[in-house]
Parts: sequence; structure tokens; C-alpha cells
Amino acid sequence: MAYTRIDHVALEVSDLARSTAFYEKHFGFVTYSRQTVRDGLKINYLRLGETVLELVGERRDPIQGFHFCLISDGFDEAVRALELAGVEYVTKPHPTGARVPEEEGWRRVVFRGPDGEQIEIRG
Repeated sequence: MAYTRIDHVALEVSDLARSTAFYEKHFGFVTYSRQTVRDGLKINYLRLGETVLELVGERRDPIQGFHFCLISDGFDEAVRALELAGVEYVTKPHPTGARVPEEEGWRRVVFRGPDGEQIEIRG
């Protein structure tokens, strides 16, 4: 048996509508499915290319120590757009080590999402 990729990343959020709008507006995710499951729990599934983000609402406690990473082919433009939109920095842009030769010269930055989740961008 071989695994081929992560199917999705799930975030429990305190305000499902706010978090959905945040990821759509600032990162280009598109909501493609909304579900209500056990005990009325609401879930929105967002897609960015082949990446799926599952937003589970509503959580009362802030998210601690969680991050996910998006790769950008326009790193400087992405950072500028998020800065102009007032999205909060966790870590300012800086060089990052290459894991494979294609990543030589890449930089990384980390922003904070609505519930304290960390969104890393590399490119």
C-alpha cells in the first residue's frame, strides 16, 4: 500500500462565515461543498487547485501551534497583497533552506488567520 498525497487539511474555526470569506478573499480558495453533519456541525470545503481546506465551525478555543503552507509563484506580489489587506504577520519574509534543488533561493513568510492559525507561504 502506498499513500500518494494529503487529501485535505481541516481547521476548526470560531466563525465559519468569517473564515470562509478570509480564505476566499486573501488566498483564492473557492468553496465547493457545504455540509451539515452530526448534531448540526457545519463544514465548508474550499479548494485551491488540488489543495482542499476543510473549515469546521464553530470552535470556541483558539487554534494553537497549527500551520499549513502554500507555494506561490508570485511570492512578492502575494506578500504585498496580504500586507495591504492588513493580514497580520507572524514571521516577516526571509530566506528558507531548500529541501530539493528546485527550491534554491526561495523565501518564506508566515501570516496569522482569523483563529490564530498560521499560514506559511513559500516561493
